[in-house]
Amino acid sequence: MEIRADQLPSQLPRLVERLRALLFYGPDAGLIAELSGNASRAVLGETADPFRMAELTPAQLRDDPALLADEAAALSLTGGRRVVRLRGAGNELAELLKGFLKDPPGEALLLVEAGDLPKRAALVQAFARADDRAGVVACYRDEGGGIARLATTLLREAGLEANRDALALLSRQLGGDRQLSRREIEKLILYKGGSQDDVPAGTASSRVEVEDVVACIGDGAALDLDDIALAVCDGDTAALDRALRRSFQQGTNAVQILRHVMRHFQRLHFVAAQVAEGTAAKSAMATLQPRPFWKVADRFEAQARSWPPARLAAASARLLDAEAACKRTGSRDTALCGQILLGIALTAPKGRRR
Repeated sequence: MEIRADQLPSQLPRLVERLRALLFYGPDAGLIAELSGNASRAVLGETADPFRMAELTPAQLRDDPALLADEAAALSLTGGRRVVRLRGAGNELAELLKGFLKDPPGEALLLVEAGDLPKRAALVQAFARADDRAGVVACYRDEGGGIARLATTLLREAGLEANRDALALLSRQLGGDRQLSRREIEKLILYKGGSQDDVPAGTASSRVEVEDVVACIGDGAALDLDDIALAVCDGDTAALDRALRRSFQQGTNAVQILRHVMRHFQRLHFVAAQVAEGTAAKSAMATLQPRPFWKVADRFEAQARSWPPARLAAASARLLDAEAACKRTGSRDTALCGQILLGIALTAPKGRRR
């Protein structure tokens, strides 16, 4: 049974009553840990009883495959349902877990945390094809509207509210990892003095502005990624080279850069397609989540007007292929990233090239 990550928290009280196993997988390790922790607390409560929790590793199961069934069937000395948590699982455990899911012993809830596996991976399919006592949750990185919703929720709980531009900047800066995003937003809340009962909502001190986000979280890395995407679409090879160098020096990896540029092309493609059908560019841009940052909105609009939709789609496909190639080659990923971005920049519409 597939369960959406954003719907799991609200469904947990009902789901844990009948579920025997949950698999969390995907590129967002922070979200995996957060949701797995939520599921554990749904069974154990906030004060986790160590007698009701078992932590397993893949190495332990490779050495002793029967350990999984033993822990799942074990009874708690203090009473109550137990949780068995397996971190770092991979496809090598697919057959063992597939057998476990056919007839789970005991009553414990098994929580399996895997990495960035494809949906067709053997481990994912073992859970997806099991009966309704097993659930699988894909944990993808928060982007755009997802980060905006997370930030809005956390800020509101602290008695704060962010204006549209501040939310847009947060959405551009965060999203690689849920736990890191949450920590950065919590840092912003502390910076603004949130959770002050004597500060009415809507007052100057309760509003989060762009300046607060920049002062508290900073925007260097995020702006470098934006600079890369904008330079590629402008065909500005000199600016592209400078922004790439800065990003690599800050530790940004090639896959992150390619994904950010691809997301920029996909957003441009959406707007360009709407414009081709007669929609005003600004109206199409207003439906994006998040909207283009106000400082680069005019530049974004110009790119959407100059790039034909078919060429934007083709560039996105090239970027997707490049990401796959970077994952295969490893050590040559920075060179591959630079080559593909330079190649696309050189094909930018002549009206935009610099």
